[in-house]
Amino acid sequence: MGWIASPGQHRTRPQGLFSKDRHMARRQLTAMTIGVGLLWMGAAFAAQNANAFRTRLSVVPVDVAMQVTVAGQGQITATLAGNRLTVNGAANGLRSPATIAKIHRGAPGIPGPAIIDLTVTKTTTPTISGTVDLTPSMVDDLRNGQLYVQLNSERAPEGNLRGWLMAN
Repeated sequence: MGWIASPGQHRTRPQGLFSKDRHMARRQLTAMTIGVGLLWMGAAFAAQNANAFRTRLSVVPVDVAMQVTVAGQGQITATLAGNRLTVNGAANGLRSPATIAKIHRGAPGIPGPAIIDLTVTKTTTPTISGTVDLTPSMVDDLRNGQLYVQLNSERAPEGNLRGWLMAN
């Protein structure tokens, strides 16, 4: 394509790839593509975070008599992939070796029944782990902050450390 010239007419550029209309359409398409890409990445990031949970294990509320036997702290992370929950964590500062760790169902701050057994090393600095397939109601409870990890020890068989799993 070249310049189009006719007697008595002005020279004009050919309509084509570099016309204003086509340039504007290309800009709009680029902006839309970037926008869709950012939305997709944001949705993927939100979905990924919605499946990551954590808690800080802290001392179970005790009476004065139990204060000398209950101590420690810990961290737990959990990842939900489909309905499979993978739990990992550690604790330290226990005054007696850990005995069991379980996931319980209960509203934040309210003790509830144990529903899942976890693996725990029987030391004063235990590691906690487990992988379990959750029922749909358990998945709902997890997403709504209704599940917590409880670590028991020899001197505190009814609970030494506890923490509710919350989405990151």
